[in-house]
Amino acid sequence: MERRIRKAVFPVGGLGTRFLPATKAMPKEMLPVVDKPLIQYAVEEAAAAGIEEFIFVTGRGKQAIEDHFDHSEELERALLARGRVRELEALKRWLPAPGAIAYTRQQEPLGLGHAVLCARHLVGEEPFTVLLADDLILSRTPTIGELVALHAKTGGNVVSVMEIAPAQASRYGIVAPGEDDGRVVEVSALVEKPDPADAPSNLAVVGRYVLQPEIFAHLEGLRAGHGGEIQLTDALTKMIGERPLHGVRLEGQRFDCGDRIGFLKANLCFALMREDLREETRRILEESLAGASGTDAKPSAKRATA
Repeated sequence: MERRIRKAVFPVGGLGTRFLPATKAMPKEMLPVVDKPLIQYAVEEAAAAGIEEFIFVTGRGKQAIEDHFDHSEELERALLARGRVRELEALKRWLPAPGAIAYTRQQEPLGLGHAVLCARHLVGEEPFTVLLADDLILSRTPTIGELVALHAKTGGNVVSVMEIAPAQASRYGIVAPGEDDGRVVEVSALVEKPDPADAPSNLAVVGRYVLQPEIFAHLEGLRAGHGGEIQLTDALTKMIGERPLHGVRLEGQRFDCGDRIGFLKANLCFALMREDLREETRRILEESLAGASGTDAKPSAKRATA
């Protein structure tokens, strides 16, 4: 019988170069979608799936993440003094219990596989989850919870997958599928960022994983792969045959918040989902679109007159 999964690893040591200059002094995981940083969405998803211990693999300049998941006595006193009880309760509600958070350093940005390897002593000899904060998922049920539920039935390693346009294959780890019931697919191989012409399918791995602790031994023995990094997909591939590997098709909408357009889309969609922001967001969008259209039209009219 598989052990109950209690731990989640959050690789947050990346440099965030695609969002410079915003991420020069602020971790990209702290970029807000509406009024909540990306990393908080990931932590809340894990907590909703029953995760009890939260392990952050950080790097230089990530102090803001540690501060975010800690009490701010000065802020809490100020809110209490002003009678802002609602805000104070909301601030405390999502904080993990004392002792539930641990931090370790990824001293060099050597890829996702290396970041996971850095957490091995905190994970120990038990299955665990990995959540990438860049992959923000809007879903009725926690995506990582669906992977945990399948793991309880099948054991082995489990990944979240979604269908992509074939031309995008070079941006993802791509699944070579075995048996497929339309929801759960058996994975016979993984290929990291293949040329679209060589991709074995259009099923891409996205940032949610349930992993067996044996993954650490395979990661430790890996040489740098695609992009000069230690690839998690390479270790998962080596485990096929030792342990089953399944993919669960993503339900809900995934936003690539490591990309500027994906991040912008996430802010718009999450704002439109909120009753307190929906109407004003729609009004702003309509006015902005009308203004952009008018801006394009007016100079043309003046040039024509001239």
